[in-house]
Amino acid sequence: MGPHRSCDDRSVTSPQQTPEPHGHDHGHGHGSGPSHGHGGGHGHSHGHGPAAPVSRHLRKVIAAVLIPFATAVVVGLVVLWPGGTPAHERTGVGFDRQTEQGEVVSVEHVDCKDVNAAQVPPTGDTSTPEGREAVNAQQGQCGKATVEVTSGPDKGRRFVEIVQPDAPRQLHEGQGVVVAYAPDAPHDLQYSVTDVNRKVPLAVLAGIFAVVVVLVGRMRGVMALIALAASFLVLTLFILPAILEGSNPLVVAVVGSSAIMLIALYMCHGLSARTSVAVLGTLISLMLIGLLGSVFIDWASLSGNTDDNTGLIHGLYPEIDMSGLLLAGIIIGSLGVLDDVTVTQTSAVWELHQADPGMGPRRLYRAAIRIGRDHIASVVNTLVLAYAGAALPLLLLFSIAQSSMGTVANSELVAEEIVRTLVGSIGLVASVPVTTALAALVVSADRPSPEGGKPAAVRGGRRRRAK
Repeated sequence: MGPHRSCDDRSVTSPQQTPEPHGHDHGHGHGSGPSHGHGGGHGHSHGHGPAAPVSRHLRKVIAAVLIPFATAVVVGLVVLWPGGTPAHERTGVGFDRQTEQGEVVSVEHVDCKDVNAAQVPPTGDTSTPEGREAVNAQQGQCGKATVEVTSGPDKGRRFVEIVQPDAPRQLHEGQGVVVAYAPDAPHDLQYSVTDVNRKVPLAVLAGIFAVVVVLVGRMRGVMALIALAASFLVLTLFILPAILEGSNPLVVAVVGSSAIMLIALYMCHGLSARTSVAVLGTLISLMLIGLLGSVFIDWASLSGNTDDNTGLIHGLYPEIDMSGLLLAGIIIGSLGVLDDVTVTQTSAVWELHQADPGMGPRRLYRAAIRIGRDHIASVVNTLVLAYAGAALPLLLLFSIAQSSMGTVANSELVAEEIVRTLVGSIGLVASVPVTTALAALVVSADRPSPEGGKPAAVRGGRRRRAK
């Protein structure tokens, strides 16, 4: 019977484990010295085992910090748990529209002049963008698509959609579409195509992602997918409805992100002192991000209401604090990268201690922080480029307007992204020394007592891996 496997597919060995018979001890050292058995093993080594379990006293100290925190998170979830998304009267604007599924039955090409007769420009002036657009609407071949509604009470109803030749989205026969319903409009204009149906390609892509994660990550990959699903449930069932119900967005984000952090880290990396140190490092970094975000959002006078979507949210739910919503987004958005960094740094410290148990906290910190600096350089660059890529169309608009860099940065839309990026990056950078110092102190302060006169931490397979 092999050792029990944790979610990260590593063997878990009890500190009271009974030594193997001498006939199978080829992979172990003898006495209290390091192992020398590198050859002739029978596959019984523990080469993939985690660091030796910490002492009971140290586990109590870590539990004394984390149990009250976890209890506070549970209490926060119970107190703030929403009764559901508040109802409101639909405005018919943007995403706040009633939609159904549809399918393009046929498409025929007609002269644009015939279908755009009502759009003849009042003057022949083509010097303005409006004039040129009106004239162009009279030229070329337009698509006249017949669309059938395939869901809802009007299933089977058909309507006509005119597609201009320069439209970015062209329709073709058999294509699935999303149609908007406007009950107050004239009968022939109640339905219109608003988007295409992308469910199949998105589902296939999600399936490929899941398969790749499981094939490469194996059991850890499976647990990561489960943790991802749990995070999504916390986001959709708690965070979003609670904010819409009027709860403070910052408080909701802190409670929700803390719940996501506990679920994801312990589910993927096991209930251990190493994971607990990563949780503490992540928590301290999130607190720093929240503090910095609150200060600079207020100092920079960022309202959080910068585009059509946030404007619509503010119009539907004026009681929502939009600047608080911005801060909540910064905290939640930083959580995923923080998890990665804190887990990596904690594991690095544990592995360094395992390779040389005589290293003190200062030497452990110095060795592990060198790994962290490499991680910082790549991850910070990733964050900045990710935000720049998302805002690329906006940056292009500023470039077209020939605005100076100072003007661009000073606009609220860009300033919001700058604050989001820099605050998250500062928290990310700070998490490296904080988590490394915590892990170095914890692992070097721990001295598990030997069982049966032999050191509990001696495992020949580890030396085999460090070879």
